[in-house]
Amino acid sequence: MKTNVIGFPRVGLYRELKFSTEKYFKKEISYEKLEECAHKLKVSNWKIMKESGIDFIPSNDFSFYDTTLDTAMAFNIIPNRYKDLGLNFIDTYFAQARGYQGPNGDVRALAMKKWFNTNYHYLVPELYDDTKIELVSSKIIDEYLEAKEEGYETKPVILGPYSLLTLSRVCGSKTKDSYVSDLVLGYKELFKRLNEIGTSWLQLDEPCIVLDLDNESKKLFKDIYSVLLEEKNGLKILIQTYFGDVRDNYKDLLSLPFDGIGLDFIEGKKNLDLIINNGFDNSKVLFAGVINGKNIWKNNYNKTIELINKLKTVSSNIVLSTSCSLLHVPYRVSSEIILDQKYKKHLSFAYEKLKELLDIKNLISIDYKNDERYLENQKLFNIDGRTNSAVWDRISNIKESDYIRHPGFYEREKIQREVFKLPLFPTTTIGSFPQTNDVKQERKKLRVADISEDEYNSFVKKKIKECIELQERLGFDVLVHGEYERNDMVEYFGINLDGFIFTEYAWVQSYGTRCVKPPLVWGDIKRRNPISVMWSSYAKSLTKKPVKGMLTGPVTILNWSFPREDISIKDQITQIALAIRDEVLDLEDNGINIIQIDEAALREKLPLRKEDWNKEYLDFAIPAFRLVHSGVKPETQIHTHMCYSEFNDIIKSIDDMDADVITFEASRSDLQVLKALKENDFKTEVGPGVYDIHSPRVPSVLEIVSSVKKMIEYIDPKKLWINPDCGLKTRGVEETVLSLTNLTSAAKELRKLYDCDDNR
Repeated sequence: MKTNVIGFPRVGLYRELKFSTEKYFKKEISYEKLEECAHKLKVSNWKIMKESGIDFIPSNDFSFYDTTLDTAMAFNIIPNRYKDLGLNFIDTYFAQARGYQGPNGDVRALAMKKWFNTNYHYLVPELYDDTKIELVSSKIIDEYLEAKEEGYETKPVILGPYSLLTLSRVCGSKTKDSYVSDLVLGYKELFKRLNEIGTSWLQLDEPCIVLDLDNESKKLFKDIYSVLLEEKNGLKILIQTYFGDVRDNYKDLLSLPFDGIGLDFIEGKKNLDLIINNGFDNSKVLFAGVINGKNIWKNNYNKTIELINKLKTVSSNIVLSTSCSLLHVPYRVSSEIILDQKYKKHLSFAYEKLKELLDIKNLISIDYKNDERYLENQKLFNIDGRTNSAVWDRISNIKESDYIRHPGFYEREKIQREVFKLPLFPTTTIGSFPQTNDVKQERKKLRVADISEDEYNSFVKKKIKECIELQERLGFDVLVHGEYERNDMVEYFGINLDGFIFTEYAWVQSYGTRCVKPPLVWGDIKRRNPISVMWSSYAKSLTKKPVKGMLTGPVTILNWSFPREDISIKDQITQIALAIRDEVLDLEDNGINIIQIDEAALREKLPLRKEDWNKEYLDFAIPAFRLVHSGVKPETQIHTHMCYSEFNDIIKSIDDMDADVITFEASRSDLQVLKALKENDFKTEVGPGVYDIHSPRVPSVLEIVSSVKKMIEYIDPKKLWINPDCGLKTRGVEETVLSLTNLTSAAKELRKLYDCDDNR
């Protein structure tokens, strides 16, 4: 058997690409220097895969920001507002990703959404009536030749035409069908050019076919590939799927002249049955995704070999593969120096997963049960010390009434308006303020013991005081403490909870230059001590205005961690919910009567198939949130926050969370969620983001006022809050102050326009 990798991490073990790209944004280095950094990272990846015995090594899986954006630009799917800036190719690319504000113009960035059920974000391509789809970029060709020149034969990778079309937003009067002909011609031209340079295989990623497909979608897929595959000539085409199964069009995959079919046997629950029950065409190669590309625990060789043996009864031509791109896991375990070996031996990051592929390839053809590699692997799955009986006792004592808050929403809303007496269009932020260099330096000094904890706490209090003073000066109605004590909204809480372990270099790309370092859930979860109470109480002591207590919710904490695989997701979320519930009640006891419990990642892990939404997720994720806040008093106002996901189809479930206020990203998606709020009689007060914090551009007062006027078409002004669309952690101080100044000025203008007497 041969081995295959769908894609590899690209930011660098030490986030080299992130830092180089940010220097390019600041004009500290040239594009040539940025390219030099990219080249080194690509060559390093090809080298490690080659030396690890990988037969199908990917190229063009590299990106400066996002591969969906790369593909859109390759086929000239570039809105005119960016073309009209008159920038060069790379700066036009970054303008779409980040927005642009400069001498050439002022444009917002493309919408950004979560990549299926991951914490990676993709840029949403936009199709207009005058969009002329054609192959205009040679990036995929250049990268293949770049690898060839370095001595590596690769398999170029690009997003397939069906998924590109499905993920794009149609902005004009045309339908998606209208673009099929030109799109097919563009991909045919790509086939032709790859054939000319002697490419053997091309991987077309088609993750959208693991979604629910109606008859129209299935027809669109078949129409595209029936024509496209007529002219592949000598080029072999691998259609690669991941994150789910292909139950809706497995037979179409077999009937079309693909040379290889890539299926996910980790998350694709029905893929094995599909193959066993329907057979497989042995003229095609089955690329079997058996190594988990999304979690970091060692593969169980026994289970994987048993799976492969079942596949061998149907297919005689199998390539062992990762289940998806390894983009979603960190680089390598061996870089972790501090982490105890008792944990490290259970971990498998991108580099280690290459070894797992090779081990399984070698074991499958021998009497593996007596092989030392197999025996050592099996020892890893009998782990002691992960259970806390007190945690399980508490779970067993949860009552149905613990999921219900009293009184009901409308009575609470009336009580809270009387308590807080906030003006119409109350202003707030999502929580974090810019993490400036001095904050990062002081945190580093504490970590290496250059300063004491008391010295660090004094520094943080100084920053909190400055933050409170700034918000009061700008005229905000509900303040935050700025979160200067937090390295990350999940890791910070994990550090204060039993059951988590942490890494030094396990960075994973979230979008562009934004990387996160997810904690690892090792054992049962329990709160050790109050986490945020000291900081929120201190902030409250500095002002007469209300200050929000800032917490991360249980679903987001788990979704942005690497979860255990020996107990259910439901049990892990419930454990965290009880821990955060304790924190909520402690905040309330200390006089914090507005508490925000962020569930930014609620939508992220929703199963891709609608039939699984409730029984496999919503039926426990939504109650878990209610469990967190159900014990507070009626006058305590509960906020939550969500970002960069498709909310429209779960609006009723979000309302069932029974929060008092929800803020969410809306600016980059052009407020598309507002219609769904109105159609579903959404009762919760809402704060759709009025400007994009993932862009350096500063919104004008007029822009914010215009956005809010659109919101008022769908939302009762008495229920509408004014806020940015996410936290301000990654932004610079100057742009943040300018943006927030315009935000509060816009709120004042709106109060005048709506003849407000400052009393809701």
